[in-house]
Amino acid sequence: MSHIDDTLEFIPVRIAVLTVSDSRTFEDDKSGDTLVKMIEKAGHVVADRKIVTDDRPLIRDTLQAWIDDKGVDVVISTGGTGLTGRDVTVEAHRDVYEKEIDAFGTVFTIVSMQKIGTSAVQSRATGGVAGGTYLFALPGSTGACKDAWNEILKFQLDYRHKPCNFVQIFPRLEEHKRRK
Repeated sequence: MSHIDDTLEFIPVRIAVLTVSDSRTFEDDKSGDTLVKMIEKAGHVVADRKIVTDDRPLIRDTLQAWIDDKGVDVVISTGGTGLTGRDVTVEAHRDVYEKEIDAFGTVFTIVSMQKIGTSAVQSRATGGVAGGTYLFALPGSTGACKDAWNEILKFQLDYRHKPCNFVQIFPRLEEHKRRK
């Protein structure tokens, strides 16, 4: 069973938050605000925060800039994961992924099913890794952001979480680039 090992020291992670929306501003970005509050409450650092429109190249370029920034360990985006024509966040994420974390979307769907039933099939939440950075695309609702954080990310981004977590394998994400 998973648990937090209190004998280990907590390691703060630097997380960038990206809201994807054609209409949101910092004054009314409830999902972005929710993520920031949960990240800070957990003891992590908000490394950066932006809002961009539903434009695949713009989203991709923003993600890539954070991947290239050694001051960012994790990127969490909110918005643009649905099925409409403007929802291109998932495609932008996949443009930059080196590896997709397939189980993230599956586990998110399981968590969502418990909250919203079969409506969970309309989300395309995804996770991946690129340049030693974890990236997660969440739906734009505050409920979905809370569910993803409280049920998945707050544990996987906590070094003390056992039996395993994302933080403990940070050093190995780019081991393929080491000289043999």
